[in-house]
Amino acid sequence: MPDPIDRLVRDATAADAAACAAIYAPYVTGTTVTFETEPPDAHEMARRIAKAQARHAFLVLEEDGEVGGYTYAGPFKERAAYRWSCEVSVYLSPDRHGRGAGRLLYAALLDRLAARGYRMAAAGMTQPNEASGRLHAAMGFEPVGTYRGIGWKFGAARDVTWVQRALGQPFAGPGDPPEPG
Repeated sequence: MPDPIDRLVRDATAADAAACAAIYAPYVTGTTVTFETEPPDAHEMARRIAKAQARHAFLVLEEDGEVGGYTYAGPFKERAAYRWSCEVSVYLSPDRHGRGAGRLLYAALLDRLAARGYRMAAAGMTQPNEASGRLHAAMGFEPVGTYRGIGWKFGAARDVTWVQRALGQPFAGPGDPPEPG
């Protein structure tokens, strides 16, 4: 029987930026999972961590003392009517795939967002990406549509399928829900 893995999901800090940048770089340079074309360095990743922490969340999965993945949320769109919705993403080191790390990270992120008053989470998945589709379905996301040929990477137009799921309890009162964050 393998040794149990010591896992901890926690808030990311600037000290995690280099590890997060290292996890993300192969997705940028070798896949169509992200439409970024230049991997961010640790300084830029630290800026992204701080920005996400300010109103949403940025969490890391620490396994046996090493950052093995991260998840974060940001605004879905900038217009005021979207302020209760957010866009979410998760990235794992290749050796963490298929071991429940994505589910663990997303569960913590979605709970945090619901506690902060967000009502809807959305995620875009470049196609094909069966692993991401399975993860999002397992976490309760439902498909809402596909943008055809919306992005261009590695010499071809790419489709992006969007999924969403409700967070927290539906708001039933008059007027606007309480401000998130």
